[in-house]
Amino acid sequence: MTQKPKPLHSIKVDGPIPAHLARSVIEETLRSAILDGRLPCGTALRQQDLADLFGVSRMPVREALRQLEAQELLSVTAHKGAVVAPLIQGDATETYELRILLESEAMRQSIPLLTAADHARASAYIEELEAQHDYTEIGRLNRLFHMALYSKAPNQRLLRLVEDGLNEEERFLRFNLEAMGLGKLSQDDHRAMLQAVQDRDTDRSIKLLEQHLNRGVEVITRYLATPAAQSRQAAR
Repeated sequence: MTQKPKPLHSIKVDGPIPAHLARSVIEETLRSAILDGRLPCGTALRQQDLADLFGVSRMPVREALRQLEAQELLSVTAHKGAVVAPLIQGDATETYELRILLESEAMRQSIPLLTAADHARASAYIEELEAQHDYTEIGRLNRLFHMALYSKAPNQRLLRLVEDGLNEEERFLRFNLEAMGLGKLSQDDHRAMLQAVQDRDTDRSIKLLEQHLNRGVEVITRYLATPAAQSRQAAR
């Protein structure tokens, strides 16, 4: 009988982890594995298994799992404990409505404080996106572009919530972007947003952001309704 692969086997740990770094190392290692799909949606992450894998006690594991739950990468369910959270599902409209509220406020706070170096960094991400064909990289660069525009918002709690939403989108795009047929339109949106930000036109920047996210949710909602998408989601 063929044994089912165990997702934790995809995680490699290099040597013993210093006690004072254990929580952060575990958190970042698991976060990367969730984002790149090595730990698929629905994977149960048991504390003792992780403690054995990383060669630590359960305490730093528990703390790392709490951080990942706060980032909405994990959910806690009865009988299974911590489980890798699902990708964007039928609540895509609600997800993007919340993103519009949070990201609009982050942009509003950030625009007056952004420097020419920040603008250049955001422009560089656009150029990388324009040339990129690796869908994993496209998801990552999309997140980095948006965060470059919001990065100077002084409300750090708001920024954490914004990045949680972008992390969720990144995971979804990594596994579905090719099938959705997105690409050039997204870069046109990004260029227009950056120009408005450089002009320090806050109202126009936010209007363009809302249009960009609303287009995104329309495409995602249509895609999730297709048989192909439903089959991919069920397979995960």
